[in-house]
Amino acid sequence: MGMNVGSGTASSEPEVMMDINTTPLIDVMLVLLVMLIITIPIQLHSVNLNLPVGTPPPSTVQPEVVKIDVDANSVVHWQGVPVAGGAELEQKMKDVAALAEQPEVHLRPDRQARYEVVASILAATKRSGLTKIGVIGSEQFIE
Repeated sequence: MGMNVGSGTASSEPEVMMDINTTPLIDVMLVLLVMLIITIPIQLHSVNLNLPVGTPPPSTVQPEVVKIDVDANSVVHWQGVPVAGGAELEQKMKDVAALAEQPEVHLRPDRQARYEVVASILAATKRSGLTKIGVIGSEQFIE
């Protein structure tokens, strides 16, 4: 606590105190902060879900798989049969995409194949509307 004892002059008027005493304000603030911390409930960072119990029955329907291979000479193979050109490949992709249950497309490029060919196959799958696409055999690219 601060106190102004005197200014040392002989005037009859007391000197105006320009400083505010902030100690009581800080005390009130600390009391409010402690009350706030105590009254806030502990937050749980989890979501309660009702999950099914047990194991699901095994699926009897195996997904159909379409294999697209690109060999070292950048020749594209559809299910093991070489494809003549990009138009024929896109037509086959559109036919497969039109099916009620789309099959999985497994793209297996060779390490020596040109990137341009693989990128064009991926772009063709996107244009034709295929959604289940996977690149298989990527462990050959790890050195």
